[in-house]
Parts: sequence; C-alpha cells; structure tokens
Amino acid sequence: MESAEVSNAPSPVTTSAAWRGDELGAGSEWIHVLTDEQVAEIEELGARFVADDPDLRTVQAADYPLASCTGAIEEWARAVDSGRGLVLVRGLRSDLYYDQLSAAIFYLLGLHLGEPMLQNSRFDLIDHVYATSDKTLDDPTALSARIRDVLPFHSDSSDIVALMCLRPARAGGASCLVSGAQIYNEILERRPALAPLMFEPLHWDWYRQDHHAPARTYTSPLASVQDGVFSIYAGGLYVKTAQDYPEVPRLRAEQLELLDLFDEIAMEPGMAIEMDFRPRDIQGLSNYAALHSRTGVVDGPEPQRRRHLLRLWLHREGGRPLAPGFGKNAVVTGRSSTGVSDDDDRHGGNFRIGLAAVPRLDD
Repeated sequence: MESAEVSNAPSPVTTSAAWRGDELGAGSEWIHVLTDEQVAEIEELGARFVADDPDLRTVQAADYPLASCTGAIEEWARAVDSGRGLVLVRGLRSDLYYDQLSAAIFYLLGLHLGEPMLQNSRFDLIDHVYATSDKTLDDPTALSARIRDVLPFHSDSSDIVALMCLRPARAGGASCLVSGAQIYNEILERRPALAPLMFEPLHWDWYRQDHHAPARTYTSPLASVQDGVFSIYAGGLYVKTAQDYPEVPRLRAEQLELLDLFDEIAMEPGMAIEMDFRPRDIQGLSNYAALHSRTGVVDGPEPQRRRHLLRLWLHREGGRPLAPGFGKNAVVTGRSSTGVSDDDDRHGGNFRIGLAAVPRLDD
C-alpha cells in the first residue's frame, strides 16, 4: 500500500489517490469489462444462489467460489484500497436478468470483495436507491436514497460502498466522484492555515442519515492519517444540520470557512468525474478515498421505470489502516449483529434474496 506521507505538519498527498476528474475521465483504466467466461460463471452461481436462497447473514463467499474472477476481484480490491479508490465493472448482460437474479449476483460479488454490513436499524444488507417521495434534501425528514434531489458530495458509512444499476433515470441521476486527497491538497495550497482543522473532531447528524439511529449525532474528523495513509470522511451538510441540536458545540468561524471551501473546491469544473450508469453496471469505491454525489433525477411516471440502484456497504478487514472511530466505522455493525431469527419479522429484516431485492416503500 502506498504511503500518503502526511504527518502532524500537513503535507500534500502524492499517491494515486489524489486525482482530478478531467484527467481520470480521459482514460478508461478504472473501468473493468468482464470476460465472457467471467460472465458465464457469475450468472451460473447467481442462479444457484437464487435457488439455494441462503440466509444473507451467514452465507460465505467460499460457498460460491468464483474461480475465473479471483484475479479480477483482487485487482478491484487493490484499486479501491490503495489506488484511486474506485472501480467500475461492466459486462453483465442486463437484458437477461430479473431483479432477484441481479441482486443475487451483486451480493455474491460483494461477498468476495468484503463483509456486508447492516445499513440501517431495520437490518437491511441490500439497500435501494429508489425515490419513494418528492421531498427535497432541505426537508429534515428526507432520506437521501429515497428522493430525486441533487445530493452534495459525501461519504457513506462503511469501508466500501458498492452500487449496482438496475435501471437508470429517464434523465439525470449521474454519479459524480471526487478525490478527497485532491481536495485536501487544494486546501493545503490555497489556505494552509485551514488544513489542520480537517483533523479536528466534528459532530455529525446521524438522524438525518438514519431516522432510527440510536443517537442524534456521532463524532469524526474530516481527515485522518493512520500508518502514513491519508483518509477522508466528508459531508458538510450533516455537520451543519447537527448544529440544530442544542447539545452540539457551535462551529467556529474558521471551521465554517473550511466546510464552505471544501464544498467549493469539490464542485469546481474538472475536479470530479461524472458517470452515467448503464444497466447492471457496478461501481465500487472507498469511502475514505473518494466522495460521491448525484445530479438531480428525472423519473418516468411508472414506478417500474424509476431510477433504481442496489447498494452494499462492505467492510474490508486489513484493507486500509484507519484511526479508531474514524468516520462511522465504529458504529456500523456486521451482518451477524441482528439478534433476531429468520422468522422474526418484528424488525423487518430482509434476510433472503427474494425480499432483499424489493425496495421498501414505507421509508
């Protein structure tokens, strides 16, 4: 793993994790196209996964070995852990899959890449990015995965976030990625006095991310260095909305200035790369290297034609050194932590692929 060479006296990040979107988009080395052999193996095991209907909390990657994909998955993991922090996988045959098979293939590939994590208090291991309301992001009751509004750059709550596109939007809905290390470098160059503030703990609005969260806030700095590796955790919106809670300390003027500058740099032309998802595209990214956002979504009137992505949160044991408690790593729990049986529906856990492939409509 490359060293970012950042110390208490901040220095620029000089690894491949620091990139500009206009330069990255000029090439295609971050796109992996599956071979016919790999697709055939993935489809065969995906169909067996559907037929077996295993418990999503206990099924293991070794139960469904992907011999022809082993080298490719190792390459994706290196790219995410210690490279640019992202990969786009293409080549699955979108016209042949029903949603349950797509979800099985996605979960199966996720198992080989990392350990699936619970994404909310309802114990969902596969979540859905699917608009169920016309709320906007400024509504405190809105969940970002359930609306069509533009989303600002942010980090999710796991080591890796993976998305599979089932259906793209009628218009818009592009996925935008930006390098956290490159933003840090820009801040260091333009306003060096603000850069050290990125390593100070901040309070984040947990309720706005999960209405059933056990607390209203949690704490984490924007940036961290562990074993010489620079990591980012960002999303100024949730830092600012946490200010609505009286128990949260007020942000200092220089902290507000940092948050505004961070967002300003992220939105500058050429900083981010924009991806238009094709059906069955799979995007994987490190939440500690690349931030993601989304352009506004225009859906068709029919529910079955709405933009629909599947989402996995994955833990990578030993994949990236992290300071204890950085981001939400300390509060997101593993898939065996539900404490309920498969036939106990009081908590609404969707532990079988048939249920997990269907979006909830009551969030």
